[in-house]
Amino acid sequence: MNAPAPATAPDDDAFIRGLVKTSRQRTIHLKWTDRDGTARLTALTAAEASRVNTLARAAGLAPEPFLRAAAHRPAAG
Repeated sequence: MNAPAPATAPDDDAFIRGLVKTSRQRTIHLKWTDRDGTARLTALTAAEASRVNTLARAAGLAPEPFLRAAAHRPAAG
């Protein structure tokens, strides 16, 4: 028997629903090297992977070098 979900605030409820939705999607793991030489493994949803691929293609790069180049961008203030 499943226990009922605990009551949550609306913001928390949206967060939990998003988390459950994401966890049900196929995860794509992208291996790349950070600007300091650290090997990274980034887990992406199919939608995120598609967007990264689109942005990388527009920049004339594969996804891995695109993420490395993006790592050199200054953080948003």
